[in-house]
Amino acid sequence: MKYPKILVTGATGRTGSAVGDELLAKGVPVRALVHSKDARSAALERKGAETVVADMFDLDQLLAAMHGTQRAYYLPFYDPYLIQSAATFAITAQEAKLEAVVSLGQWLASPVHPSLTTRQAWLADQVFSMMPGVAHVRVNPGYFADNYLRLIEYAAHLGVLATITGDGKDAPPSNEDIALVVVAALLEPDKHAGKQYRPTGPVLLSAGDMAEILSRVLRRKVRRIDLPWWMFLKAARSGNVGDFLVSGLRYYVEDHKQGAFALSAPMNDVLEVTSRPAEDFETTARRYAARPEAQRNLANWLRTFVDFMRTPMMPGYNPERLERELRFPMQPASRLAMANERWKVEHGGVVSPELPAAFAQPVAYGDLISAILALLALATLGTRTGTVLTWVFNAFGTADLLFAFYQGSRISLPDTQGLLGAGYFILTAYVPLLLITHGLAFRILLRTKDVVPARSKLSGA
Repeated sequence: MKYPKILVTGATGRTGSAVGDELLAKGVPVRALVHSKDARSAALERKGAETVVADMFDLDQLLAAMHGTQRAYYLPFYDPYLIQSAATFAITAQEAKLEAVVSLGQWLASPVHPSLTTRQAWLADQVFSMMPGVAHVRVNPGYFADNYLRLIEYAAHLGVLATITGDGKDAPPSNEDIALVVVAALLEPDKHAGKQYRPTGPVLLSAGDMAEILSRVLRRKVRRIDLPWWMFLKAARSGNVGDFLVSGLRYYVEDHKQGAFALSAPMNDVLEVTSRPAEDFETTARRYAARPEAQRNLANWLRTFVDFMRTPMMPGYNPERLERELRFPMQPASRLAMANERWKVEHGGVVSPELPAAFAQPVAYGDLISAILALLALATLGTRTGTVLTWVFNAFGTADLLFAFYQGSRISLPDTQGLLGAGYFILTAYVPLLLITHGLAFRILLRTKDVVPARSKLSGA
């Protein structure tokens, strides 16, 4: 099978390199767009990719990079002028007559988010969706597994998992799973055009859960510790994390604590798009634990210990000052994700992911069985079997509703705001009507010999 040539931007980055590797493994010709020629671009060339240096803000350079390619993966980069790069890319994609563009966006994308990057990510999604004649697919993951595992050496050598996300939960996707979804969309753009995917891991995890997993992977006790924000600002600068990225991250941390990344997670997009189950966090962690810096020896321990001890004495970033100096445009009525009702409606499920399974599963199966019994009773209405099934349906349905009330009181459902999400309408409006209906049905059943006259009597009338 002859594949079209695909342009991969950010080809030396986390997802860009994974996308390039996956395409090359399938025999797809890849043109890798890089910012400069270095050891990483040389490694891509050894794997079989064609590399080209181009400025993501320069229309002519982008057009030259796209010449001879048919599809592209757009990876945005953290820059105050991200939207200018996205618009330039969209214009050149139309001019180069690309068949399809798959773009990496943000789960939090919103026009009213306090983060400039997130507002621009939302704008970029709109720009790409308006490209005439070019199929567009959005891949909007949340917090990557890589974000939790970047300091794997601290867990390996010091036994600590330093986090800044509090008790928030997440189902973090691996870079490889994100790449698999991107590649599937690039290879079959007609099938995926106009769609949006959110790759996640298979299970919601807290930072404590991740520490337990790392304990198994590293075969040592790993404790989760809350890293103070001021310390993180120093560690980020010491680790060459960009200041503009950190300016947005301070908002994402609050989103995480408020449950924005847990909303609707986990999702089945990885399985549905790639026909492979999503990789679990332990599998991803084992790959990071195999890195040279995570190997337990004296040199690595000493390097990690010294880095840990000197971090508090290092200078840190000042995101507020950066925003003032660069004069970021401020949203007059900005809202984090979980305070944005429109965002929650567009991204949320019917109920909160925090709704206990001990309540949700029995209720769901009870409703399913009640629905089956109701359909069977209707199908046999007018017979003695139908009368029996109507009795069974009403008895089981009433018991199911009363049991749900009992389970709800046990988990203090009325006292925990937001657990039912949009499902509160079912409890307040639908359930009372169901109970009244069951009561009326019992009254009819008790006062009549049959629910309706037998069919033989009807036929003789």
